[in-house]
Amino acid sequence: MSVSELPLPRISRAKCAFTTRRMDLPAVQGLSLLTGDVVPHPGDLVLAEVTVIGQHKRVELATGRRASLYIGDEVVLAYAGRYAPDQFEAEVPPDLSACQLVAGGGLAARVVTQHADMDAATELMPVGLIADSRGRVLNVRDGRIAARPPRPRLSTHPMTIVVAGTSMNSGKTTTVAAITHGLTAAGLRVGAMKVTGTGAGGDPFLFADAGAAEVLDFTDAGYASTYRVPVAKLAEAFTTLHGELAARGVDAIVVEIADGILQQETAALLREPVVAQRTGGMVFAAGDALGAVNGVTRLRELGLPVLAASGILTCSPLAVREAQSILDVPVYSPEDLGDASIARSLIDRIGPMVDIDRIAQMPVRLKASA
Repeated sequence: MSVSELPLPRISRAKCAFTTRRMDLPAVQGLSLLTGDVVPHPGDLVLAEVTVIGQHKRVELATGRRASLYIGDEVVLAYAGRYAPDQFEAEVPPDLSACQLVAGGGLAARVVTQHADMDAATELMPVGLIADSRGRVLNVRDGRIAARPPRPRLSTHPMTIVVAGTSMNSGKTTTVAAITHGLTAAGLRVGAMKVTGTGAGGDPFLFADAGAAEVLDFTDAGYASTYRVPVAKLAEAFTTLHGELAARGVDAIVVEIADGILQQETAALLREPVVAQRTGGMVFAAGDALGAVNGVTRLRELGLPVLAASGILTCSPLAVREAQSILDVPVYSPEDLGDASIARSLIDRIGPMVDIDRIAQMPVRLKASA
């Protein structure tokens, strides 16, 4: 391994991705570059050269602007795995050999599998890991927000609606934005957060556009991606983000948990007591009626109260009728949820459904259904 100076003009010219935004590298004094026999870890910052343009032709900058990529560009990314059934499955490589840009928000990893509709990933050649003046590798967790002291009673937390779904692209983010918009229209100060997923600005920017007064996501908790992150760490991230939003004085919190409820991190997180303790009610997003029915059933098996179903299925009136013929909760479209009276009704239903002080006495861990 060798350590060399990383001049400020070089890092200033590089395209720094959204996943690195909390680091503000141009403001860091005395950056260095580690090369040779080094092992990257999830979250480590890497300076890499673009060698082949593939699926991702642009990279999202720290500002949210999507910058076009050219062969020979130097980019600052974070190493992290990716779990995206509609795009790429990827893992952090064991060395600084060639790898790929596996997400437009700025993930460097090695592709394991990909969806048939995807082009080959954009190719990268890592130049080296970015380190401080002492040679300590910089990691996105260095920029994470600090956890606040826990509140004395769970009943002092804002009412919280959690959105989960059947899969990637089932309509979860749109559902969170719609609920946020509706609650804001009802006069509430809303906080929105995304607790798992792949780092990118699109979702948090949408939450802000929908009216959220405060927006956070897992990158604020120090993760470029939550794939393969231990569930205890995810639970910690949930409580950190939730506690931060509560401390900022919001009246209600809307949470997105990424991917589908069968994905390993999502499934584990939904079984965590801290999630159940802070969840007033769930809205389940699905692509079809069967997914909605099965998803609502699964959540109830985990002891989680369900307020409504939504998602892509609401594009089809027939699919809505199919789902509603079985479900005993309403099926709402994003337009419905964006209505102040409907969104407010979700919050109003939480009180009778959830006794927060009783939930605080729950056993350490919920048992998952078979």
